[in-house]
Amino acid sequence: VQLQASGGGLVQAGGSLRLSCAASGLTVSRYDMAWFRQAPGKEREFVAYISWSGGRLYYGDSVKGRFTISKANLKNTVYLQMNSLKPEDTAVYYCALRSGTMVASSPRSYELWGQGTLVTVSS
Repeated sequence: VQLQASGGGLVQAGGSLRLSCAASGLTVSRYDMAWFRQAPGKEREFVAYISWSGGRLYYGDSVKGRFTISKANLKNTVYLQMNSLKPEDTAVYYCALRSGTMVASSPRSYELWGQGTLVTVSS
């Protein structure tokens, strides 16, 4: 059972990237999923959340209107579309899974994490 994040890279400010989180050994349609990020020297920050049904979406204040989370159940994958990227979006991005009902924006609510993918936004 694992989550595999990919799609990170180097992009100029104002550009776009799409991150993917491929699940194996589990079915993403049954779980709430989220993306977090962590910049050097900073705490892990909530980015976006999607409920198991896809009917509830939440975003961190710093990414609202620029990032979109989605899931493709047939591909067993969760995506994070990131537009209008800023240098302050530079971080390692992690996907995560939770099976409970604890606070969606807290990293402590998630039981399974992907390995992270680095996003670097140049100015």
